[in-house]
Amino acid sequence: MRFDLMSNELGAKIGKRFANVSVAIMQSSLPRVLLEMVELRASQINGCGYCVDAHTKELAHGGESATRINLVAAWRESNVFTEAERAALAFAEEGTRLADAFTGVSDETWEQVRKHYDDDQTAALVYVVAMINAANRLGVILQMPGGSYEAGAFDKLAN
Repeated sequence: MRFDLMSNELGAKIGKRFANVSVAIMQSSLPRVLLEMVELRASQINGCGYCVDAHTKELAHGGESATRINLVAAWRESNVFTEAERAALAFAEEGTRLADAFTGVSDETWEQVRKHYDDDQTAALVYVVAMINAANRLGVILQMPGGSYEAGAFDKLAN
């Protein structure tokens, strides 16, 4: 890793506020597994090894099957996700691939999200996509490698 933000006074101050946003998102009524899948999918797209490691381990720790975890990367070509999960994964992809999809989140995807999620859940989805993309950028910029994350580590930081 290039630089430890948490050992820097300003980095730690900003990092604590960043983590508090994530804590608020996790306290939403969205299922934890859905949030982790959304974060995993964005992390896969962005190539953040640390975040892919973290979210796959959190999903497994939460009891998610290896089949579903492995198929997040190919969710469109699989039959193991609900319609609501598929809407959230499409939202995560379109909200992450802004440079690839100049229109951002399509009206069709937005309609699917609104069909399955209430206002608070939609707000949480918007924030989780924005926050994981920011976290991915931190991980990639700092070259944080995957492999060392221990399930439950974020929960310990959040308390």
